[in-house]
Amino acid sequence: MYIDEIYAARDYIQSRYKNPIDVAIVLGSGLGPLADVINEPVEIDYKDIPYFPVSTVPGHAGKLIIGEIGGKTVACMKGRFHFYEGYDMQKVTMPIRVFSALGIKNLIVTNACGGVRDDLNPGQIVIISDHLSFMMPSPLRGPNLDDFGPRFKDMTDVYTSTLRSLAIESAKKVNVDVKEGVYCFFKGPQFETPAEIRAFKTLGA
Repeated sequence: MYIDEIYAARDYIQSRYKNPIDVAIVLGSGLGPLADVINEPVEIDYKDIPYFPVSTVPGHAGKLIIGEIGGKTVACMKGRFHFYEGYDMQKVTMPIRVFSALGIKNLIVTNACGGVRDDLNPGQIVIISDHLSFMMPSPLRGPNLDDFGPRFKDMTDVYTSTLRSLAIESAKKVNVDVKEGVYCFFKGPQFETPAEIRAFKTLGA
């Protein structure tokens, strides 16, 4: 069963790293070098974690790296999995459920994407405040996993407002310009058509 796979993956990770973990971080394209600043890292190859998918995208290292950054213990995914690689959404989101099973309460997910708003320039850091999901099956589809809460999730504050505020204040302290924005995503791997871009810009993406 899927729930058993989650706990098998959790148990293996705990056999390699027994201490509590404060934050999970998923690194997107081009952000892998962040893992290189983790102190006293414990590196676990995805292929060694039971039932974990393996990243097939160039530049995604396929390692879970656990260690310390800034006084916090982090579990950092150096490489991720995508729906367009052929994985179903249960596999794509499995690591997040494993993090929850490990007792991790804070999650930072990063990615590189195109921007359609007129005030955004290449390289702009944007904190996601909400999203528009199109043509993407819900990872909650299928039998509900009661261990992880109710089937129908309240999505009002899915991008936690307190953590977003903390990120904005932290950016100000180091003079990094950040904005907030609404993220829109598609199945891929093809990019969006010009008509789609115009449509979703109108909707607030």
